[in-house]
Amino acid sequence: MKGEGVNLVAICLVVALGLSLYVGRMQAAVTLPAEGKQLKRQFYKKMNTCVNAEAFVKHQVQLWWAKDKSITAKLLKLLYADCLVNGCDASILLEGPGTEKKAPQNRRLDGFALIDNIKRTVESRCPLVVSCADILNLAVRDALHLAGAPSYPVLLGRRDGKDSRATWVDLPPPSISWEKGVDYFKSKGLDEQDYATLLGAHTMGKAHCSSIYDRLYNWGNTKKPDPSMSKALLEKLRKQCPKVVVPKKDPTVFLTEKNGEQYRFTNNYYSNVLTQDSVLRADQELLYGYNTSQLVLEYAGSFEQLRRQFSLSISRLGGLKVLTGTDGEIRESCRFRNATEILH
Repeated sequence: MKGEGVNLVAICLVVALGLSLYVGRMQAAVTLPAEGKQLKRQFYKKMNTCVNAEAFVKHQVQLWWAKDKSITAKLLKLLYADCLVNGCDASILLEGPGTEKKAPQNRRLDGFALIDNIKRTVESRCPLVVSCADILNLAVRDALHLAGAPSYPVLLGRRDGKDSRATWVDLPPPSISWEKGVDYFKSKGLDEQDYATLLGAHTMGKAHCSSIYDRLYNWGNTKKPDPSMSKALLEKLRKQCPKVVVPKKDPTVFLTEKNGEQYRFTNNYYSNVLTQDSVLRADQELLYGYNTSQLVLEYAGSFEQLRRQFSLSISRLGGLKVLTGTDGEIRESCRFRNATEILH
C-alpha cells in the first residue's frame, strides 16, 4: 500500500468501519506503567515540602513562552529523549563527555536553559526538595497548555538518576517504519495508541534537511524521491533543502507548515498524514498500519479526541521507569549530580 498507488478513499472506508470499536477499546485500556503508580497528584503540596512548586514552574514557563513559543517543541523533545531511554529520571539533563546529551541523536536538543531557570527558582524557595525529573514533566505540561493542549494533572514524586550514558540512547531514526516504531514503543512499556498519539507532537517544531534528504533525493538508494510524499510537498521541500549540501549548513523546515512559527498544538499533523504531506517518513508511515491509520482518521476529524488522548499518553510516557522513595537523589543543579562537578 506504500507509494503513489495508495488509495486514500479505500483506507478511509476501512478505517471508518472499525474506528469506534477500536478507539473505545484502546481508551479503556489506558493505565500508567507499573512503576508510575508510585507517583501522586500534588505530591509536594500534600507532603508540605514545597506547596507552591507547580506555581513556580508554571510562572517561569509562561515568562519564557511569551518570548519564545518554540520552547514547547524543545521541552517535548527533552521529555521524549529522557523517558524513552532510561526512564523519566532527568538523566538527559546531566553534563559530561559520555552522557546521554552527547549521543548523536541528541546533539540538537534544546530547552536546558529554561529548566535551569526553573530549578534555581525552586531551589531558592524549597532547597533539595523538587526533582529535576518532576520539573521537566511539569514544564512540558504548562508549555503544551500555552500552545493549545489541555492542562492535564501531572503525577509527581520522581527522583533524579545518578548516571547518564550515551551508549544507552537508542532513539529511532526519522524514517522508521510504523511496525518498528510500534515495537520500539512497546519495548519501553507503551503501546500502539501511545505511538500514534505522541507522534502528534510533530504538529509543532522543525526538522533539519539532513533528516529528510533521503526522502527528497535518494529514497532507498534509488536516486529518486520517496514515492509516498505528495508532489506538491516534494517540490516545496526541495526548494528549502537543495540537493547540493553547503558544508556546516543544515537548514530547517517546519514539520507542519500551517502552524509555522506560532507553534500551536493542533490536529493539522494528522490531516497531513492523510494527504501524504508528512515531512518525516515515520509520520507518513502511520497511514500504513491498520490500527494507526484508524487513529489518524479519528484525530484528523476530532481535535478534542486528540487533546484528551494526548493527555493520557504523555502521562503514561512520564511514568516510565521512574525513581521514587529513596532511589536516586534530588539534584541541587539539574546539570550535575550532587557532591560532584561532572560525570566522566
